[in-house]
Amino acid sequence: MDKQNVIGVWPTLLYRDGQAALKFLTDGLGFTVTASYPGAPAGSIAHAVLTWPAGGGIMVSSVDAKPEPDEFSELAGQIHSVYLVHDDPDSLFGHAVGAGGVVVRELHDTDYGSRDFTVRDPEGNLWSVGTYAGELAE
Repeated sequence: MDKQNVIGVWPTLLYRDGQAALKFLTDGLGFTVTASYPGAPAGSIAHAVLTWPAGGGIMVSSVDAKPEPDEFSELAGQIHSVYLVHDDPDSLFGHAVGAGGVVVRELHDTDYGSRDFTVRDPEGNLWSVGTYAGELAE
């Protein structure tokens, strides 16, 4: 893994069905699984690392892989929103929908110069993809 994928912000998401989440995130949005550790029961995910092509990534686990509920267990079932910077959202839109993403916002051009869309994943989380990469600090 290069340094670009090590630094940055790494949201953590807890899913009821971790395997389905990995499929949506890789097939639909273009993440790459760089590490995945199975949990108990079989089929659950104790911890997975998914990198984003532009750098950074997310961490994912299955709620049933936690032996005891903790603060993170409460994340399952809550709706989260993540924004992903991508240089060609149009090319990704069909993959996201084809992998089960429900369109919340169609592809559109924003008043701040971005090309965006938003889909809801199978567990309700919102994934926005756009060309807007933020503003640099002065």
